[in-house]
Amino acid sequence: MADPVAGMGHGPSLRIDKYLWFARLSKSRSTAQKLAEDGHIRVNGRRIERAHAPVRTGDLVTFPHGEAVRVVRVVALPARRGSAPEANACYEELMVGS
Repeated sequence: MADPVAGMGHGPSLRIDKYLWFARLSKSRSTAQKLAEDGHIRVNGRRIERAHAPVRTGDLVTFPHGEAVRVVRVVALPARRGSAPEANACYEELMVGS
C-alpha cells in the first residue's frame, strides 16, 4: 500500500540543485545552486533559498527558465544525470495558466 504522506515531508529526498541538474532542467549544478540561493525556486509554493533544500516525489517545483517560468511535478528521484529520455521520465511538465 502506498504511503499517504510520502509527498508531505517524508520518504526519500534529493537536494534541489542535484535534482534540477540530474533531471536536465539546469545546464549545470552550479547554475541550479545559484537559482536556489538567490531565491528564484519555489517548492510547493514555498520560496527556497538553500541549494540543499530537499525535494521529494510529488513536489511541485517552480523556477525561471529563460524568459518563461516552468512548473514541474517530481515523478521520480534520479540516481544520476542520465540521458535526456531518462531525465524526462523524472518530471511532469505542468502548463502555467491553463
